[in-house]
Amino acid sequence: MKQIVLCPNPTRDTGLVYTAAIRDRLIDLGVIPTVYPLCYLTEESTEATSVRCETLDGLIRGADLLLCFGGDGTILHLARAAAPYGVPILTVNLGSKGFIAEFEPEAVDEIVKTAVAEKYHTQERMMLDVAVRRGGQEIYADFALNDAVIAGISRLVDMAVFGDGELISRFSGDGIIVATPTGSTAYSMSAGGPIIEPTAKNLSITPICAHVLMPKSFVLAPERTISIQIALGGGKRGYLSADGGSFNLEDQDVIYVTRSQYVTRLVKAKARNFYRIINEKLGES
Repeated sequence: MKQIVLCPNPTRDTGLVYTAAIRDRLIDLGVIPTVYPLCYLTEESTEATSVRCETLDGLIRGADLLLCFGGDGTILHLARAAAPYGVPILTVNLGSKGFIAEFEPEAVDEIVKTAVAEKYHTQERMMLDVAVRRGGQEIYADFALNDAVIAGISRLVDMAVFGDGELISRFSGDGIIVATPTGSTAYSMSAGGPIIEPTAKNLSITPICAHVLMPKSFVLAPERTISIQIALGGGKRGYLSADGGSFNLEDQDVIYVTRSQYVTRLVKAKARNFYRIINEKLGES
């Protein structure tokens, strides 16, 4: 039997209303899904639907499909957990913009039909590997679907940005965003970065409020190694965020960003044009 895990964000799906509707329809079709997180279900509903309580890692390891209910932030969180196992994710938008999500919540019939299908088309999205070296030693490593943000806290910081060891730019500013094509419609776009088709394989670099006359974004080939040295003298503080996490940086830390070996596999069931989605989500058509 197909193993489907329903992964709702309870702050988006209040009372797990949408999750329960999909769960019940799947049960009617003979598929008994697992719901995570379990603590948001009542004991009675858990017993009635044979929901199993496991760790998220354990559930993903044995899953054929993950069904995510939430906004883009929820999808990013689940993508990081699913990527090492290559499990595809079917996404339902319960957020505001929902650039990544495939379905709106009212499309129950389409969601269920896609979830139980023998085969479905998946779209691979590139991810980033992020590492911090301090005094020549790697002290932190992570990976991300959207972006890596290196920024100062409250004050401008000095940065030197390199591609394969060659200087790209030096500037003072609030920070810098290294984004995937998926992340190009998130923080990077808000900072003036380019919008890149999500199936492309590129790295983009966008300064955040750079204290220069003509700040520029760069789009790099996927095989490039981006390194960023941050200067935090005079009591300045900085941080690194990979898809929303936070790691404190120190003066002269070097952050490395490369294309990851992992990819996020998103189930695509509708023939929606990327440009049409952008116009719809940004309210320009």
